[in-house]
Amino acid sequence: SIVPINRHTSTPLYIISTTDYFYPLVDDPYVQGMVGACNVLSDMYAFGVINIDNVLMILASSEKMNPDEKHIVTRKMIEGFCDMCKAAGVEVTGGQTVVNPWPIIGGTAMSCCSNSEFIYPVNAAPGDVLVLTKPLGTQLAVNVNEWLQLEDKTKWTKAQAVLTLEDAQNAYQTAVDSMITLNRDAARLMHKYGARACTDVTGFGIIGHATTLSKNQKVALNFVFHTLPIINKMEKLSELFPFFKLLEGFSTETSGGLLIALPSSVASDYCREFDSLGGHFPSWIVGDVVSGNHTDPKNNRAILSSDLKIVHVSSCVNTYQSAL
Repeated sequence: SIVPINRHTSTPLYIISTTDYFYPLVDDPYVQGMVGACNVLSDMYAFGVINIDNVLMILASSEKMNPDEKHIVTRKMIEGFCDMCKAAGVEVTGGQTVVNPWPIIGGTAMSCCSNSEFIYPVNAAPGDVLVLTKPLGTQLAVNVNEWLQLEDKTKWTKAQAVLTLEDAQNAYQTAVDSMITLNRDAARLMHKYGARACTDVTGFGIIGHATTLSKNQKVALNFVFHTLPIINKMEKLSELFPFFKLLEGFSTETSGGLLIALPSSVASDYCREFDSLGGHFPSWIVGDVVSGNHTDPKNNRAILSSDLKIVHVSSCVNTYQSAL
């Protein structure tokens, strides 16, 4: 949310805040804490907010674990969350803890900003292009990792028609690398290159979030995607398990990348500088902002091109080591 606080100052200031939390996706509770922090901070980065003033932690320990398990898992989630926030330059100053059947980690991030410190996500225009900063397919990658560990091997047996054990392990590591990569560099460069609008790609998939973003624009337009970067082998897996809707653009992502509308004249420069910074995945120009055959922005939409290109992505950085 964006809340003006003008009663205390003649200079317009705003409290920008976001809240998010979720359940375990990965095997390591420390990494789960890192993912939780990245996911919370990502909503702020989507607004172009680089300097975050405060984070409050939302935490649940599991009542189904024995006392030793609960102590270790909870402590490691807290450590991972706090370490990732520290890497982002923000302190965790408090929060709320409850007991729950399963663990939860997340939080609330807040920042006090002037107009120049954030970007309203409303100014995309026909002729702009769309840039994405992380690959898609995390939901499939973490699910196939879970299937490997289940006693019932039905889904894993089916998955072996298109991927090996090594493929599954590599996809899972790529997903983890993605989920624990901060979107801070991407947000910082949004200001330099005049980003017009942005959203992070999370629970509703790239088309779901792009559709919402498109309808928030001031003018009539459509977002047309010509490229989807997808974690290696997850395209084939999604064909076996179509209910994930990855190839339709609706597969859930966790701590996904930023989808940014940029002027076409600077998009390549943005990608080049972003890629040169290292420590994260490359960026991709994935779509175009085009005029629609309508006049009301409420009718704006996001669609996939009929000649969609898939880019297969393998992890190119070990962010587990480099993020902190």
